This record gives sequence, C-alpha cells and structure tokens, in this order.
Amino acid sequence: MPNDGIHIETTFKALADPTRRAVVQTLIDGPASVSQLAQLFDMALPSFTQHLGVLEGAGLIASERRGRARICSLNLDALRRAEDWLAMHRREAEERLDRLEAHLKQVEKGEA
Repeated sequence: MPNDGIHIETTFKALADPTRRAVVQTLIDGPASVSQLAQLFDMALPSFTQHLGVLEGAGLIASERRGRARICSLNLDALRRAEDWLAMHRREAEERLDRLEAHLKQVEKGEA
C-alpha cells in the first residue's frame, strides 16, 4: 500500500492546479491534440506543456504521436483510483460519525 499513497499524493498534487483540472475536464469529452488544448488557455506553450507533463507524470493523461500532432487522452483508471481512495475515506468517516451518533443517543438516554 505505500506505493498507493505516493500515487494518490501525485494525483492530488496534479489536480490541485486549476489549469490541470480544466485539461482533465476537457479530455473527458475525448482525446485532443496539444495545440487544441493549448488554445483554450492564455499562457505560453512551454508553460502549458509543463502542465501536461505533470498530468502525464501522475498517470492522469497519456499522450501519443499521430503524425505531427501529439494527442492527449484521459486515463480513466487513474481517476477511478482517486475516486476509490476518496470513497474509502468517506465511508470510514461516515462509519465513525454513525458510531458517534449512536453513542450520543445512548448518552442522551442515560445508557452510557
């Protein structure tokens, strides 16, 4: 499991930036070339490609050359792993809150 923690940390660090979240959101609609993606953002191409590098390094996107274009696509497995991580921790928190609620009800009734 230690590698999962590193992976999750990298994933969330990548998604912490609004530009990178917007790229992920855009790629939900399907693959796009780097130039198509870059047109959506008001920044220099080298700065934009750094964002793509962070996303690719985190495993959130993949890219491949098609002729002269570099095409980016979303890695849904990486998003699922992040979603599973969040869901697991949400369930744990909800279970704790449920136990706390049950305990407080017992205290109110004078049973604890």
